[in-house]
Amino acid sequence: MALRVQQTDDANTFLVFGRGILHLSVLIETMRREGYEMTIGQPQVILREIDGVSCEPYESLVVDVPEEYASRVIDLATQRKGDLHIMETKGEMQHMEFEIPSRGLIGLRSQMLTATAGEAIMAHRFTEYKPFKGAIPGRNNGVLISKTQGPATEYSINKLQDRGKFFVDPGEEIYTGMIIGEQNKPGDLVVNIVEAKQLNNMRAAGKIKIPVLHRKSYSLLKNVWNISRLMKPSR
Repeated sequence: MALRVQQTDDANTFLVFGRGILHLSVLIETMRREGYEMTIGQPQVILREIDGVSCEPYESLVVDVPEEYASRVIDLATQRKGDLHIMETKGEMQHMEFEIPSRGLIGLRSQMLTATAGEAIMAHRFTEYKPFKGAIPGRNNGVLISKTQGPATEYSINKLQDRGKFFVDPGEEIYTGMIIGEQNKPGDLVVNIVEAKQLNNMRAAGKIKIPVLHRKSYSLLKNVWNISRLMKPSR
C-alpha cells in the first residue's frame, strides 16, 4: 500500500506514511472537506537501518537559473546539506546538479523561487539511501500567536502589520494559542488580534487613513511545506 497509517501510544495521534508531501496533502485536503479538524505535525522522511547504520533517502536536485542568481542557489542548497557535483553554463543559464538529502528539499522550492525572483527551474528524483548527514538548520523567523479568543479585527491586524505577515482575514474566528502569522524576526510573539477600536464621543481633527492589509496566503501544499519551517526540527 502506498499510504499507511500507524497507531501511537496516544489514541488521538496517528503516524501517516505516504509517497511525498503531495500524497499526504491530498489525504489532508480530503479529510478537511469532509469536516474533520486536525493538527498536522512536522513532515519527516522515513529512515532505514542498513548494516547497523541509520540511513536516509538522497535525491538528485537539478537547478537551472540565470547566472546572477547562481550563488544564492548554491548557498540555499549547501545550507540543507546539499553537495554540488556539476556546474556548467548553458546559454544564459547556469546548470547545477546537487546531491541532497530528501529532508533538505522540504520547503526549499518556495525559498528558491523567492531568492531567484521566480527564475529558478527545479527538478529532483530519488537516488539511494545513504548514512544520515546530521541536523539541518531550522526556521529563521518566529511565528505570531494569538493571545485571546474571538473574531480577528481589521483594526488589530492593521496595527500589527510591522510585526510580520498574517495568515488570517478580518472576521475570522481565532482561538487562544493559534498560529496566525509569521514574524519578521527570530522568536515567537504573542499578540492580541481581536482587539477592537475604542469608540468615544471625543472629536479629533485629522486625515482618515484607509488601511491596506497584506495577507500571506498559501495553498494546502505550501502550508505543509511551511510546517517544516514554522516548527522546530526534531532531529
